[in-house]
Amino acid sequence: MSKLVTVSEMREIEAEANAKGWTYAQMMERAGTGVAQLVHSLYGYEENLQALALVGSGNNGGDALVTLHWLAKAGWKVLAYLVRPRPAGDPLVEKVLNGGGEIALAWEDPSFARLNAWLEGSTVLIDGVLGTGIRLPLQEEVARVLAHVKNLPNRPPCVAVDCPSGVDCDSGEAAPECIPAEITACMAGVKIGLIKYPAFSLVGEIQVIDIGLPSGLSSWEGVQREVIDEEWVSARLPVRPVEGHKGTFGTAMICGGCLSYSGAPMLAAEGAGRSGVGLVQVAVPASVHAVIAGSNWNVTWVPLPEEKGFIAAEAASVLFKSLQRTTALLIGPGFGLEPDTQKFLQRILEANEKIPEERPMGFLSSKDLSARKPSHRSLPPLILDADGLKLLSQIENWQTLLPPNSILTPHPGEMAVLTGLSTSQIQANRINTALEFAQKWNQIVVLKGAFTVIAAPDGRLGYIPIATNALAHGGTGDVLAGIITALRAQGMDSFEAACAGAWIHAQAGLIAAQETGHPASVQATDVCKAIPAVLEWVWKEG
Repeated sequence: MSKLVTVSEMREIEAEANAKGWTYAQMMERAGTGVAQLVHSLYGYEENLQALALVGSGNNGGDALVTLHWLAKAGWKVLAYLVRPRPAGDPLVEKVLNGGGEIALAWEDPSFARLNAWLEGSTVLIDGVLGTGIRLPLQEEVARVLAHVKNLPNRPPCVAVDCPSGVDCDSGEAAPECIPAEITACMAGVKIGLIKYPAFSLVGEIQVIDIGLPSGLSSWEGVQREVIDEEWVSARLPVRPVEGHKGTFGTAMICGGCLSYSGAPMLAAEGAGRSGVGLVQVAVPASVHAVIAGSNWNVTWVPLPEEKGFIAAEAASVLFKSLQRTTALLIGPGFGLEPDTQKFLQRILEANEKIPEERPMGFLSSKDLSARKPSHRSLPPLILDADGLKLLSQIENWQTLLPPNSILTPHPGEMAVLTGLSTSQIQANRINTALEFAQKWNQIVVLKGAFTVIAAPDGRLGYIPIATNALAHGGTGDVLAGIITALRAQGMDSFEAACAGAWIHAQAGLIAAQETGHPASVQATDVCKAIPAVLEWVWKEG
């Protein structure tokens, strides 16, 4: 698990660790050792191993020197190029020298002759010039060295210590002289600015280094922002017993569609069906059912009363009768914006007491089922997407009608409709916006887009560190809603189902781009087809 931290939070965490006996020097030793082990694991197979570190005057420079000392003991030739002076008699510099390393000073190498010669023979470049406390623009002597290295056509692969030098680790701003890294080795937590543009385009692959923080640090435990990754998802997906049957894995109901958008509920259904749910039901206007019923033989159907191809208000009673076995309900894909459909949604929310109380809960044990059974009759776990969100915004006091911890999946435009903010305001502060309204509405908010954000009312936040234009196609949002609904139907809690679903969806987008040959060619159906490859990585049978 990787936490997402601000610069000030990381300083508080380190200060508390130091106060509890895990000193800054020990943290630096662990940090540098972790970077060295990462470098050795990635590049240690090559011949004539040589590591060159660009070293600054602060803690990042110290981490880089520790890295060189460890690599020297592992058989590497190590070189330290001091971009800024280190303290007089620095023991870390002495360790490098005593271990057979070489030191060069940037201010004694005005034409970069030494630096160029070292770069030419190096296996890897370690960027340890500047850390999290920088201010832009960079000082001239630092900018000059970084720009020189950046502009070299054949520089070795770069491993950045905590962050590429010249990145603002809170805002994501970056100096033009920043050297792009192949790997960024983050200490303890991922700095929040690294997953914002333009910094994200410079960090390469992010790896988190354990710096030995003691357990029980209140400052660390108080950070509830997490970077969602393969390990996180794998640890939370429900176990799939080999003796399970379709009832074991829940029932997802997809309600949406109109004559103009008949494909949307089918894409959601396909996303759900590919994501492990036992049964998918699709509730659509009767005329839409007549058009698309033969497109998917793996689902069951609930034809709904309609008005000119759109779901009619009286369809609410028909849907109610079909929800007895439903363990998660998705409303909205392809809805359209007709007033009658808005009345349908309002009736669903206002009349939810009419839903039968007894409902199977997927793979849950009888003990779990007893704990999860609602104390009053209510809707099954609810997910609202697409036009369903726009219609929701037209219902007075809608926030009070939704069951707590329902999942709302807006893109920035839909979030603007729900909140009254502009899309530019939302995009400028995605994390805080999602958290604010998750708490205000008492719902899970999945703010879609590059780096999807998932926020919970209790302050938890999940961050998907993936941006790809492969998902910038109509219908991919419907697929995401279907994946989340399937995971929720299998008994995952709302926040974890939303985080896991968003990560699976993003990974499926990347795979679909590879399979089709170019992200511009990816269609929503390609994303559906890629879901099994993602699940193969992360889902364990039991």
